[in-house]
Amino acid sequence: MSSMQPDWPPMPEVVQRIIRGYLKALRKPLDTQLEGIILYGSLVRGEYVEGHSNINLLLILHECSLANLQHVAQLTEKWRKHGIVPPLLLTEEELRQSVEYFPLEYFEIKDNHVLLEGRDPFLITHINEQNLGLQCQQELNGNLLRVRQRFVEGYGRPEAIAALLPLSLMALLPCLRGLCRVLGHPSGGTSEAFLSNLPHTLQIGESAFLEVLEVKQGLRSPGKHAWPQLFNRYVRDLEQIIHQVRETRPHA
Repeated sequence: MSSMQPDWPPMPEVVQRIIRGYLKALRKPLDTQLEGIILYGSLVRGEYVEGHSNINLLLILHECSLANLQHVAQLTEKWRKHGIVPPLLLTEEELRQSVEYFPLEYFEIKDNHVLLEGRDPFLITHINEQNLGLQCQQELNGNLLRVRQRFVEGYGRPEAIAALLPLSLMALLPCLRGLCRVLGHPSGGTSEAFLSNLPHTLQIGESAFLEVLEVKQGLRSPGKHAWPQLFNRYVRDLEQIIHQVRETRPHA
């Protein structure tokens, strides 16, 4: 695979060295098998927090053979301590076929990625917005059901709410971005900027989502008695968006 000098997003020098070291080790037996190496996630969105965030990679292979998988598995065991999580492994044909079934996941990568080496399959990959809208609706409803269930499983205790809300929001964020994309609204930017604009974008009034993000970032620490109220506002926001989507896209 021919290499290229990527347009690296802003990142700590130590992180760039980690990625370069990983790519060098990856190429040794896979050079003829690698068709594309793509960086995506928090590093590309400008949200990387050293020591806390993951380094996410998508590897486009000529063939996902056992030997290729074993090589990546061995590297994963070595490099995971440096923040590189197990990469996504696909052939170009698999990507083209699966984008119909996972439009939300590929929309997130397509909108926030950097080609490190090889060919960029997203230049010719079309994401069907009707399929994207349907998956967003499904994920919105699923998130609502799960957050209620986790609340009950945690007996409604503040410490349980403190754990479940950030997890729920991280799963919800790609869905909210996809939804805005389908509705013709801005969907890019950092999570903070996106959630700050969300009340105006979706006409939902002041949102609890940004507060939950600030909790995850360690910028906010609600008191024990404030957690149930934050949970209630979070769920009400989610219910309102679901209702709005249902009214806006009744036949989706």
